[in-house]
Amino acid sequence: MATKLRLQRRGRKNYPFYQIIVADSRAPRDGKYIERIGSYNPNTNPATITLDFDRALYWLQTGAQPTDTVRNILSKEGVLMKKHLLGGVAKGSFDEAEAEKRYSAWKSDKLQSERSSMTRDDEKRRAEEKALLDAEKKVNKTRADALAKKKADDEAANAPAEVEEPAAETVEAPAEEAPVTEEKPAEEPAKEEGTKEVEG
Repeated sequence: MATKLRLQRRGRKNYPFYQIIVADSRAPRDGKYIERIGSYNPNTNPATITLDFDRALYWLQTGAQPTDTVRNILSKEGVLMKKHLLGGVAKGSFDEAEAEKRYSAWKSDKLQSERSSMTRDDEKRRAEEKALLDAEKKVNKTRADALAKKKADDEAANAPAEVEEPAAETVEAPAEEAPVTEEKPAEEPAKEEGTKEVEG
């Protein structure tokens, strides 16, 4: 029986989640499988991978063939590197202690490169967020300046109307003097009456 290490799709529509399984190469994709050795979730950033390292290594050593995606996952997790080193031990190139030493050195380098990559991604994300914030501040400042200018223009337009009000008060002052001038003509008819009496 030819066995394969491959992915089995799970999850809802437009949100795939995969199980890493060992199955007969003739079995359908989502059909019967021999063993489940892990999972792969590409929806997170970075992708979430859970893997039973020892069982994956065992199946590789017994001849199971991984698909391209599973091969990439196993390479990232170090299973292929471990298989390669154990092959060197079997050939007698070096002992098992040397293999463990080389594997731990490779693993530390891999972790360091992943951390630096994550740091670069974080810095890039922060730079993008800062650029967006600066652009938003610029737009807000432009709007505030335009609003202040409009407000100043409105105040300037209303200012002449306030100046006209004191002018209206000065117009009212002669209106108060007008009744005084009306009283003088009232006295003049009295004189006329007096002159009429003299004539009689």
